[in-house]
Amino acid sequence: MTTPPVGVPTCYRHSDRETWIRCQRCERPICPDCMRDAAVGFQCPDCIAEGRASVRQAKTAYGGQISANPGLTSLVLIGINAVVWIAIMATGERTSRLVDYLALRARGLCSDGEGYAIATQQACEAATSTYWVPGVSDGGLWELLTSLFVHVQPLHLGFNMLALWVLGPQLESVLGRARYLALYLLAGLAGSVAVYWLSAEFGTTLGASGSVFGLMGALVVVGIKLGGNVQGLLFWIGLNLVITFAVPNVSWQGHFGGLLGGAAIAAVLVYAPRERRTAVQVAGLGAITVLLLAAVALRTLTLT
Repeated sequence: MTTPPVGVPTCYRHSDRETWIRCQRCERPICPDCMRDAAVGFQCPDCIAEGRASVRQAKTAYGGQISANPGLTSLVLIGINAVVWIAIMATGERTSRLVDYLALRARGLCSDGEGYAIATQQACEAATSTYWVPGVSDGGLWELLTSLFVHVQPLHLGFNMLALWVLGPQLESVLGRARYLALYLLAGLAGSVAVYWLSAEFGTTLGASGSVFGLMGALVVVGIKLGGNVQGLLFWIGLNLVITFAVPNVSWQGHFGGLLGGAAIAAVLVYAPRERRTAVQVAGLGAITVLLLAAVALRTLTLT
């Protein structure tokens, strides 16, 4: 290794390399290995990195990060639903223990693996041939969210996932990934809370329909905010509500809860004032979450 003559500039990163080229930003000498193309001339690696860090990330109209692939989040959600369904099919279908522990019910039941009976948890667990299936009021709070990913019938799964694939990317492209995911989960939670209050105490509810109806309600609000024509979407929602009441064993409670919850969540996201948008959105979604959890706590008190 040779040492450059005294007074000859050397690369600030490689002291043994003579160079007469300087960074256009910080003016430090840089050798060919450290030269990075810039808008004008060359810059050093440190200045390039600093410039990238200081560039503002592109945002959606409502403050979220623009998704390079707006369908990715929906695809992941569809994948989770599919995996859970496959696991249920492989472990007994309707009699699967996964359905027992992941589906939503207000009160717990005693199961022998084939049917259910109303009994106390203590008596159920004391028997050798039965096991306790918890409900939300018995401590199974996770069911409020896990039930959103549980399906037994293939058509139920197929219709919900098709709707998710059609609606989800549109909302993610407008809201950004984090806000879209918050919408999906909170709308589903709103549907579950409606089921918890309005459905039969020992009934079982499952499926992503609450979240899907939430996406429908959200699209209506976004369409109105953007001044678009929402008549086609309103017709689609009306048709699905007719099906809700025409087809037996469909949870109208979850559908209505999800629809109203999705509309309220979307209103918070799209009508937040621009100058303090993120703070208002976080506060609004936090308030909705607190209200839903308070409703769960109040309902639990009426059941215990």
